[in-house]
Amino acid sequence: MLETIVIVLLVLWALGLVSSYTMGGLIHLLLVVAIVVILIRVIQGRRL
Repeated sequence: MLETIVIVLLVLWALGLVSSYTMGGLIHLLLVVAIVVILIRVIQGRRL
């Protein structure tokens, strides 16, 4: 489930790059959250 959330956040971030005038700040914030989640999983030794 966590992997699905990360994928959705990355897709939303990519859409944010295309339409950066509307929700760019929020999308980039979500990208940071996705990266932090991935790093936590790697540190804990779980599979991506």
